[in-house]
Amino acid sequence: MGTLTLLEKTRILPRPHDANAVAVGLQRWAEQAERLQDPAAREAVEGLARDSGGGALLAALFGNSPYLTRLALGEQHWVWRIVNQPLEQTGAEAMVELWNGADGVADKAELMRVLRVAKRRIALLTAIADITGQWSLERVTATLSDLADAALQASVRFLLSQAAARGDIGLPDLEQPTEGSGFAVFALGKQGGRELNYSSDIDIMVLFDQDAIDYRGPKEPTKFYSQLTQTLVEIMRARTEDGYVFRTDLRLRPDPGVSPLALSMVAAEGYYENLGQNWERAAMIKARCVAGDIDAGNRFLARLTPFIWRKYLDFAAIEDIHSIKRQIHRHRGHAKIALAGHNIKIGRGGIREIEFFAQTQQLIAGGRDPRLRQRTTSGALGALAETGRLDQAVADELIGCYRFLRGLEHRLQMIGDEQTHTLPREPDGLERLAAFMGFADAADLGERLLAVLGAVERHYDALFERAPELSDSGGSLVFTGTEDDPATLETLRELGFREPERVAAAVRRWHHGRYRATRSARARETLTRLMPALIRSLAGTANPDMTLVRFDRFLAQLPAGIQLFSLIQANPWLLDLLARIMGTAPNLAETLSHNTSLLDAVLSADFHAPLAGADALLAELRAALAEVEIFEDVLDIARRWANDRRFQVGLQVLARPAEAARAGPPLSDVADTVLRALAPAVEAEFTKTHGRVPGSAWAMVALGRLGGREMTFGSDLDLIFVYDHPAEVSNSDGQKPLPPVQYFARLSQRMIAALTALTGEGRLYEVDMRLRPSGKSGPIAVTLQRFADYQRESAWTWEHMALTRARVVAGPDRLTQAIEATIADVLWAARDQGQLVADVADMRARIDREYRTDDPWHIKHVRGGLVDIDFIAQSLQLAHAQRLPAVLSRNTAVAFERLGQAGVLASPAADRLADAARLLGNVHFLLRLCTAGGLTEETASPDLKIALAGAVGTPDFATAERALRDTEAWVHAQFEQLIG
Repeated sequence: MGTLTLLEKTRILPRPHDANAVAVGLQRWAEQAERLQDPAAREAVEGLARDSGGGALLAALFGNSPYLTRLALGEQHWVWRIVNQPLEQTGAEAMVELWNGADGVADKAELMRVLRVAKRRIALLTAIADITGQWSLERVTATLSDLADAALQASVRFLLSQAAARGDIGLPDLEQPTEGSGFAVFALGKQGGRELNYSSDIDIMVLFDQDAIDYRGPKEPTKFYSQLTQTLVEIMRARTEDGYVFRTDLRLRPDPGVSPLALSMVAAEGYYENLGQNWERAAMIKARCVAGDIDAGNRFLARLTPFIWRKYLDFAAIEDIHSIKRQIHRHRGHAKIALAGHNIKIGRGGIREIEFFAQTQQLIAGGRDPRLRQRTTSGALGALAETGRLDQAVADELIGCYRFLRGLEHRLQMIGDEQTHTLPREPDGLERLAAFMGFADAADLGERLLAVLGAVERHYDALFERAPELSDSGGSLVFTGTEDDPATLETLRELGFREPERVAAAVRRWHHGRYRATRSARARETLTRLMPALIRSLAGTANPDMTLVRFDRFLAQLPAGIQLFSLIQANPWLLDLLARIMGTAPNLAETLSHNTSLLDAVLSADFHAPLAGADALLAELRAALAEVEIFEDVLDIARRWANDRRFQVGLQVLARPAEAARAGPPLSDVADTVLRALAPAVEAEFTKTHGRVPGSAWAMVALGRLGGREMTFGSDLDLIFVYDHPAEVSNSDGQKPLPPVQYFARLSQRMIAALTALTGEGRLYEVDMRLRPSGKSGPIAVTLQRFADYQRESAWTWEHMALTRARVVAGPDRLTQAIEATIADVLWAARDQGQLVADVADMRARIDREYRTDDPWHIKHVRGGLVDIDFIAQSLQLAHAQRLPAVLSRNTAVAFERLGQAGVLASPAADRLADAARLLGNVHFLLRLCTAGGLTEETASPDLKIALAGAVGTPDFATAERALRDTEAWVHAQFEQLIG
């Protein structure tokens, strides 16, 4: 053709960096040209290398890019065509060859070959047009995007035709299989904006119009079109001997973690309307239907316009939009941007900052001003300037920076066809890139690049300078999008998370509205602003990963989230409290998940003060029940009240684990209050049917930990029901009269049901009746006389030991006094000392055979644990109460103090036993609060170990365990000495 068209126009050409690679490349060029069969083609190819301009072009390719070297050597005649005819003509010919080759193709393998040849040739064309300066950035990216569009459309045409031939679908026009098919492929990201990178993935979303498709197969349409999509992706990204077309990513579809590969348009619209996030709105700015049923796709995008372009945004939504990128926190001017290893896409001053600079303002104002609805970044910046929202000089500078960075990105990716945005760390790599960019050396490139990055950073910071930072610690915390941000993962590792990927996945679940608590847009937007502070609080616990799992479980159980998130936003310190609860006391977290209003109570001034006395608590609960008429509501209010009070006590224990046992009395007061408030309600409900037994009285006697006012979290209620009535009364006076035995048995059973029934507010307590007269075989309620006769004549020693803690918790004064007198008579009775000791020793041996353990943290049954120390106290009280009634006390530690004061025990031993009782109580209380079962070194969270060390009064867990073993060994020795 004479003059080399391209080379004649070329004014710039990068110098080759690797002279040896140039020599090897030219030699292979000549060798391959020799093998060409067509003499004219051989002469043309050889002539290109001999020409000074052609040789310089090949040297630029061979000396800078191994990838372009491979392409050029494999497509020699195509290179010749590129430089010997107008670039636009060559590009058009490549697309025509693609369409002709794909039209009516027989099988998938041949289609894949045709597409890969087209990709190679367009890649060569755009690279050469770029490095010779003949095409602008916009022309290069548009050509690459057009190739992606064409490849997708050709593939969809093939797949739909094949499906129609199999009878799976019907098509309105077999000659034009995509038209009216209802199957649409959307390009998002760079392809959607026709800004595709040189080695970019393509981000696509595949939908089908359920009203337009004609599916005839046996599967569900969603499953069929998802399999079709899977094949489409394989055609595009599978690597064959001919290479690949485009790496294809479907993760920008709605909720990619759970959704199928292809969704109905109805499902997609529902997702975006109800759960769509602001970063997804940003992604959809560039959305473009590129393959399949274009008309159906465009109609879908039109329907989605109100989601993408919201006319009215409240403060929360605007803050959430800002937070898309402000989650990357930085101290302005604190750190320098290093050239080596810098990520020009997501790093400081990079491409993403320019994109978000434009997109955030588009999202905020584009709903009211359609002129801002531009898909390209440069177009959006220009529109912002034209509408007066951005100074024209700033827009021009940012557009110039964007073009430079994208050009640099292309050269970086051309070297090895890698989707990389990170500058080389090695000096030689930087020198190669500088040469490929046309700079004198790496220093020259660095000077220009740093100026560009600095300008972007300056403008970006100015855009958000009035917005409050989302975090007070450095590092990236970006959870938008569908893939993990490398800098964010590194920040999470530095904060102490061992599995940062798990953290990122959990946060994305929250952002996608998988839980009820995050389904509203306002809840998600508020949570976004809280996220950095939340992550910091979770990281501040001893085991951040475990705490994150528990917080995730907590969030999953919440019925709603906006109230909680708003409360935390107003009181940020609550995050640290939440993290402590999650890390140490999952039982409290469970309570909180059912009633987040408990956090409101935490804010009150008296929350951390000791609970009010029993009388005040009873007045409080009775006031709450005063206006309630429905019995089921009584049960729910009682549960809610008790859970609130137990939660309050639980937090106080976490704050002061060394005083955990002091929670026994307030927890017992809560149980007493519930029994005293529910008893009249249960009785009133029962009398509606059965009336009352005239002249009768009914009471509840507490034993065990409730009787001793040593309740723990999760303690059962050990109860005995006692009643009395005149001998002449044979029936109750209700509509359905009952004899007293049945009456009080059923009334007591109703009371047990009121305590144990599982309602929407949970369960109050489990009730244990095994300490009643005759145990499991005895009646649920007994008369006062039967109670007295049994205790005096038939009860076993262990039942009298239990009576040392017996306490009437509800009942009229007359019956209460009679019961307490009976208990006192039994405890003051003379005993056979030898038989007492033998009975206690035998009982302890039987318990040890059934529950034997050497684990010091099994506080109850380990030798020297709670059973031993309780048995010592109870047996000594029974042995000496006749002579020294003052030794009696329902509280174990107080009993030891009284035994010491009475001279039954030597003072040092008595004091040490009292201290041991308190220490074991502290540990027991904390374990019941923080664990569902036993404690092991492997399962205990670090936070719990810290709390347990505090409960024992030692600096660390290992020392606490040694101290606990020493205490238990000493208590066991005392048991053997006094009883064994």
